[in-house]
Amino acid sequence: MSDLPQRVGIIGGGRMGAGIAHAFLISGSRAVIVEDDPRAAGAARARVAGSLAKAHAKRTAAPDEGVAAPDNGAAARNEGAAALDDSLARLQTTTDQRDLAGCELVIEAVPENAELKAEVLAMAAARAPEAVLASNTSSLSIDGLASGLPAPGRFIGLHFFNPVPVSDLVEIVVGSGTEPALVTQARRWVTALGKTPITVSDSPGFASSRLGVCLALEAMRMLEEGVADAADIDTAMTLGYRHPIGPLRTTDVVGLDVRLAIAEHLARELGPRFEPPRILRDLVAAGHLGRKTGQGFFTW
Repeated sequence: MSDLPQRVGIIGGGRMGAGIAHAFLISGSRAVIVEDDPRAAGAARARVAGSLAKAHAKRTAAPDEGVAAPDNGAAARNEGAAALDDSLARLQTTTDQRDLAGCELVIEAVPENAELKAEVLAMAAARAPEAVLASNTSSLSIDGLASGLPAPGRFIGLHFFNPVPVSDLVEIVVGSGTEPALVTQARRWVTALGKTPITVSDSPGFASSRLGVCLALEAMRMLEEGVADAADIDTAMTLGYRHPIGPLRTTDVVGLDVRLAIAEHLARELGPRFEPPRILRDLVAAGHLGRKTGQGFFTW
């Protein structure tokens, strides 16, 4: 097997699915995004195209605002446009599940719902029987999802982080039945994408979500108790502990609804220390889901 699959299937073209497609496209793979309907498929293509265009624009921008571009600036822009066209030419968005045939790797990137994920993974196993299957879940059991698959040894967790194009980390989650050779191959794939793999055993919340949610929930409780406002709580972590972004702003980026679902799952699995605070439940009930709605713990 080469360092990257030639053809990757991605089920779900939302923010995460589009970001995963972006990562594979700029590394030279072909990507097939499967969506439920033509409108969603069109939106997924537009999402990937916008992400790629933004990345290519950054690469060809002048070094400093107000400084004239070098003589080869036009050539660089033309090269960037050609690279963008090439990436988009290797992207297919479709509503036909049969287009997964021939994929070497299929990654599900649908919402964090165990029944939905199990359903789309079973579909992928039927449509692409030779493919490695992976889940982008941030907290659900890999063993649980593998239980309904015909080849659980060829199933693994590939937890990408939002926003995928600029995030360096991919968490490789190993189920009890995952073949050791697949773990080695997954690490090669992640490295070939220019990202850093960490390997964790299947457990509630893995390493990243368990730690990240724990910190975020405590920050929410502090906000509820009036310890400090959201900006100051985040600044305590960014300046005091050198976190690049605070726990409340991170929650806004991830999505309050996503964080709530993960916290509820962890509370069921690990106990009341992960019980979601009232402020989180109230904001989600009010439709304040963070950056994607314009309002969460901060206004966007």
